[in-house]
Amino acid sequence: MPQEIERKFRVRDDRWRAAARDATTLRQGFLVTEPGRTVRVRVTDTAALLTIKGRSEGARRAEYEYPLPRDEAEEILDTLCLRPLIEKTRYYVEHGGHIWEVDEFCGDNAGLVVAEIEVDDEQEAFARPPWLGEEVTADPRYYNARLIHQPYCEWPDGQGPDG
Repeated sequence: MPQEIERKFRVRDDRWRAAARDATTLRQGFLVTEPGRTVRVRVTDTAALLTIKGRSEGARRAEYEYPLPRDEAEEILDTLCLRPLIEKTRYYVEHGGHIWEVDEFCGDNAGLVVAEIEVDDEQEAFARPPWLGEEVTADPRYYNARLIHQPYCEWPDGQGPDG
């Protein structure tokens, strides 16, 4: 079963920008956001994908990803996906032999910046960049599928609707 093991963190400051080497714009929407499963359509600068994810168990979850024709993906985003769509710019930052994905959100989630790292094992040690803040892997407020229901602009003091 295809799986991803991903750790997610708040970003403390903008020092990561000096090391960012590439960026891509992402537009994504969700067809399903139920506990235990999400179905997402994503369009980037270079690809269109359908992604199905299972329930998170720690930092691990099942993930299936399939290419879509771009025009069909755009049509699905425009007509079938739940609102609001998630829009963000993803930057790629190398640190300590890993590539970090730093997502800077736009629209209703503007101001939210998170960093993710994919690892081979949940217990894998990795170097933490100095701009990395608290870990939020297990905090559902930071799931993209949750941000369509409770966007960052509604979070009091950036602490989320539940805290």
